[in-house]
Amino acid sequence: MGGCVSTSSRSTSGSMGRREEVSPTCCDIGFCGQKRTKRTFSDHVIALHHLPSVPNRVFTNGKSRSSCIFTQQGRKGINQDAMIVWEDFMPEDVTFCGVFDGHGPHGHLVARKVRDALPLKLLSSMDSCQSRQNGSGQTCFKGSLKAADLEKDVSAEERLISLWREAFMKSYKAMDKELRSHPNLDCFCSGSTAVTIVKQVNETKALLLLIFINCLLILVDFYHFQGSNLFMGYIGDSRAVMGSKDNNDSMVAIQLTVDLKPDLPREAERIKRCKGRVFALQDEPEVCRVWLPFDDAPGLAMARAFGDFCLKEYGVISMPEFSHRLLTEKDQFIVLASDGVWDVLSNEEVVEIVSSAPSRSSAARMLVDSAAREWKLKYPTSKMDDCAVVCFFLDGKMDSESDYEEQGFSSATIQSYHSGNAGESDDSCHRSEPSLQRNFTVRPSEECEGFGNGRPHPEEFEGNEDTVAGEDQNWLGLEGVTRVNSLIQLPRFSEERPNP
Repeated sequence: MGGCVSTSSRSTSGSMGRREEVSPTCCDIGFCGQKRTKRTFSDHVIALHHLPSVPNRVFTNGKSRSSCIFTQQGRKGINQDAMIVWEDFMPEDVTFCGVFDGHGPHGHLVARKVRDALPLKLLSSMDSCQSRQNGSGQTCFKGSLKAADLEKDVSAEERLISLWREAFMKSYKAMDKELRSHPNLDCFCSGSTAVTIVKQVNETKALLLLIFINCLLILVDFYHFQGSNLFMGYIGDSRAVMGSKDNNDSMVAIQLTVDLKPDLPREAERIKRCKGRVFALQDEPEVCRVWLPFDDAPGLAMARAFGDFCLKEYGVISMPEFSHRLLTEKDQFIVLASDGVWDVLSNEEVVEIVSSAPSRSSAARMLVDSAAREWKLKYPTSKMDDCAVVCFFLDGKMDSESDYEEQGFSSATIQSYHSGNAGESDDSCHRSEPSLQRNFTVRPSEECEGFGNGRPHPEEFEGNEDTVAGEDQNWLGLEGVTRVNSLIQLPRFSEERPNP
């Protein structure tokens, strides 16, 4: 995503010269609170600057055991999208996937920082929440149930969902806090979206009840639990869509997330109460943006984001929407993508492209290529946005290695920056700043209303956000609008509003 035009380097408050301290995570502890080994958190994950060497962690164009990922730079400057698939994220057969779309002059750095740090914070938060639950005498839900737990299975599943919800909330909050105090990364008018999912495979087991009747042994299938849990946390307008089969065995698209844009009624209401303004420019009437109360800046095209601290007091928040879904055998794959894909392709088109790919390992690349063609056909005078795609196949199967090599991808597990896209190096990012372009696409739509007065702190609303409501499902991404996420150059100004 293109960046804002602000070139000022506003120093953030505080300093953080120390390495982040992390406690042992649930990598060491099963979901029932039993210690597996004496490994520490650093033994399992390694330090942050050694992350490229972690096995089964893919973050550049390539594939893993159950997914393929691909990104392509648009025509607005440096690629500001980032992505990751981390298999064996936890010992309990857990996979983490994420797509991050940066914006602003340092958006590429923010997106990559979030890509690297957020999974670690999620691990640490999960361990902290789980340790507190175990300390209070509560048990955690591992997937298979014992006979004594049958009466508690509903509450056990609720506790598991609550555990992951709290972990997502804490990790996103910690991530934004780190960005605010980062000594070398200016996030005042730069930021990133995030769409992240965690798939936890449940063991499929039947609890058998043995009954003796008239000296005959009768075997009864008393309880059967199957399926995998899918946990999702997201901010901004990157999206997750699932391909699933209906009762007629036809592939259908199921949108898993909601694009958190300023024109969503509940998002606009929060921004309004915090004295931020929401309106669209005349030359792009369908792109509602967030503006400061006293200046037409910076024009952020999303309601939630990491970074963007110039707007954090005016309704833009980093608290994620969280949702849970129990997967079934009809669910085939999940596509995570930045808005460079969703702006030109519908959910149904994306699912059709992935399901019809000649090989699973080529699906992500085919989807990006299709999006690039649509940009040229639909908006020949506009500059194509960056595209990043993760195709995660829920049955855990991929093509043979020979089929994979024919597609021209990298090795199955990318283990260093040097084996992938050279553009992934943060040092090289400093040498090339994004080229910023304004969109002048005009479409017949009324301008969004500006909002107004009293301004409570945005955090007052963070605990009151509901899970995705059905009515919000209609508020999808824009159907093809070329834009940058922030428009107006911000002058250097102090924390207090200057007197007129």
